[in-house]
Amino acid sequence: MPLQIFVADDHPIVRASVRMEILRMADAQVVGEASNADELLAFLRNDTCDLLVTDFNMPGHTEEDGLAMLDLIRQLKPKLPIVVLTMLTNPALLRAIHDRGVTALVIKSDGMGELSNALRSVAAGDRYVSANARQLFQMSPRRDAAAPGVPLTAREAEVLRLFASGRTVSEIAAQRGRSVKTISHQKISAMNKLGLRNDPELYTYAHEHGLC
Repeated sequence: MPLQIFVADDHPIVRASVRMEILRMADAQVVGEASNADELLAFLRNDTCDLLVTDFNMPGHTEEDGLAMLDLIRQLKPKLPIVVLTMLTNPALLRAIHDRGVTALVIKSDGMGELSNALRSVAAGDRYVSANARQLFQMSPRRDAAAPGVPLTAREAEVLRLFASGRTVSEIAAQRGRSVKTISHQKISAMNKLGLRNDPELYTYAHEHGLC
């Protein structure tokens, strides 16, 4: 029986490109597509597939945050292999995605060739990290110290991204199950590391570096 693959991305051109790569594979077919997080989660609640290929940042009323969306997917389908496509280049967020237990991580700028390699690796039961993602991991090794110039932790990057997307500190605290004091400290710590003096600089940095 062909490998049943579901594709989720809010850009039709990307979905079409992914679909073409899947059609090039032997014994694989696209069983459905989603253009937002709501459609993706609705499918997973009511149906099944052998492999999910999904963008990280997608619009949706149910769950707009990519990390939270991955957590919910894992709750719904604990063993489902997941290939994540993303434009993100922030090492902390990429590590956070990888640490969610995704089967493959592909940076969109790597091109469809890397996606093809990822699909074949996952179909064979292996994990895969694309070339650009591996390079970003090597450029910014995992560190948790809080000092000027040190890369952001996954939680600091998460807080900055949610704040830059329009959420308040209180809303982030409620959504992530942490105290307002903790979220505020993580935001301030991240801004200090990045040398950002105020919220407008934070917004600019977030948009320029793919945090939102």
